[in-house]
Amino acid sequence: MADETDPLIAADVLRGVSRMLYRHDYLGVPEVPLRNGRRADIMALGPKGEVTIVEIKVSRADLLGDGKWPDYLDYCDRYYWAVPQGFDLSLFDREALAPDISGLIVADRYDAAILRDAAHRPLAAARRKTETLRIARLATRRMLGLSAILDIEMP
Repeated sequence: MADETDPLIAADVLRGVSRMLYRHDYLGVPEVPLRNGRRADIMALGPKGEVTIVEIKVSRADLLGDGKWPDYLDYCDRYYWAVPQGFDLSLFDREALAPDISGLIVADRYDAAILRDAAHRPLAAARRKTETLRIARLATRRMLGLSAILDIEMP
């Protein structure tokens, strides 16, 4: 059996969450650096310009040792934790993890389910524009880099 901190588990959660977001018309970009020096595991844009951040946790130690998560709140309308199936969900009821603000997603490599919706905390218009442009430009840079690696023509 794989160690609970196995990077393959995190990759499976990333894949399942990304598929679920896509079904809900949210387009997620993994590993997005934020202007405050943090890095969001997934940053997604919704159909009306909503910005969602999803942080993936695959072990108890990783979750409980993460004191930096409030630094993400200034960059999104909604904030979610995403964990693999079998994770101890009672940990997310702790006040330090702000169950009144953060949502909760459980995922495997094929899909994900939102167990608790995140509070909607609207971004200021200027911040929304800045973050939307940053996500779009990052996604475009990655797509162009991928096309060069694969030697494919872009439409």
